[in-house]
Amino acid sequence: VQLQASGGGLVQTGGSLRLSCAASGFTLDYYTISWFRQAPGKEREWVSCRRGSDGNQFYADSVKGRFTVSRDNAKNTMYLQMNSLKPEDTAVYYCAATSKRHVILSRLRDGTEYDYWGHGTLVTVSS
Repeated sequence: VQLQASGGGLVQTGGSLRLSCAASGFTLDYYTISWFRQAPGKEREWVSCRRGSDGNQFYADSVKGRFTVSRDNAKNTMYLQMNSLKPEDTAVYYCAATSKRHVILSRLRDGTEYDYWGHGTLVTVSS
């Protein structure tokens, strides 16, 4: 069982990147998938999630309107489309999955309910 995040890189302010979170060993669509990020010297921050039980999507205020999650069931992959990137978006981005149903958003945000974590992918936004 594995999650693999990829797609990070260097981009200029205002640019876009799409991160991928590929799952192996389980069917990602049935899980709640979150994206987190951790900037240098800062605590991990929850970014967004797609709740497996109902498909609802939630976003941190800092990325709302700029980031969008999507999925490709055939590829067993979730995506994080990041537009209008800012230098403050610079961080290592991680995806995480939980099979738990009906977890309240606050618990999804604090990172304690996840079964699997992917290795991070670095996003650097230059000013």
